[in-house]
Amino acid sequence: MERLLIVEDDVENNQMIKEYLQEHGYVCVQAFSGSEAKLLFSMEEFDLILLDLMLPGIPGEDQVAVFSKKTPVIVLSARSGLESKVDVLSAGADDYICKPFAFPELLVRIQVQLRRQDKKSAGDSAGADSIIYQYKEWQMNPETQEMTAAGEKITLTKHEFLILELLIRNPRRVFSKQMIYEYAWGEAYFAEDKTINVHISNIRSKLKESGTDSYIRTVWGLGFQLL
Repeated sequence: MERLLIVEDDVENNQMIKEYLQEHGYVCVQAFSGSEAKLLFSMEEFDLILLDLMLPGIPGEDQVAVFSKKTPVIVLSARSGLESKVDVLSAGADDYICKPFAFPELLVRIQVQLRRQDKKSAGDSAGADSIIYQYKEWQMNPETQEMTAAGEKITLTKHEFLILELLIRNPRRVFSKQMIYEYAWGEAYFAEDKTINVHISNIRSKLKESGTDSYIRTVWGLGFQLL
């Protein structure tokens, strides 16, 4: 059975989430502070983390990047503003659910993320990701999630890597923001253009020193493509 870490400082909410998910066959471990979550993460293996942002000890947003490198992260937050969503998703979170939310919706979103992990694991076992993608001076390894540009290693977040993977697998094809979002996040596009714009901007910044940032072309009114 899949093991989930619930990081929520509200004891009642944490317990209700735990009881609901246990009824649907998940093993749930509870953390009530950012510090406790960090400790549990270092000691145990989890299939997914439900992470509140406003936590005692270490704030949730300060741990998204670390957690998401190893485990899918769904953020649960009362912050509904676009800026908060963009910041957290840019840091590597896999999904963002605004409070209050319905438990059936939470369950479905958990199932989506776990299915994505299952597919990735199956692909890894079959050697499906052993291929190296190359475009001009770029090289990308889907298995290790590593990229080099003009021989220089480029450090990317999970979503940044997936965005570039989509583009490099289909050079010169124009992808809309909706297509990019649904590929990289694995969920329906929530129609907020800034998310993709921010990620593309961050990618270009990381590529600038290698002189390859100009490979990504903005097609105004349509989306993005590789030149």
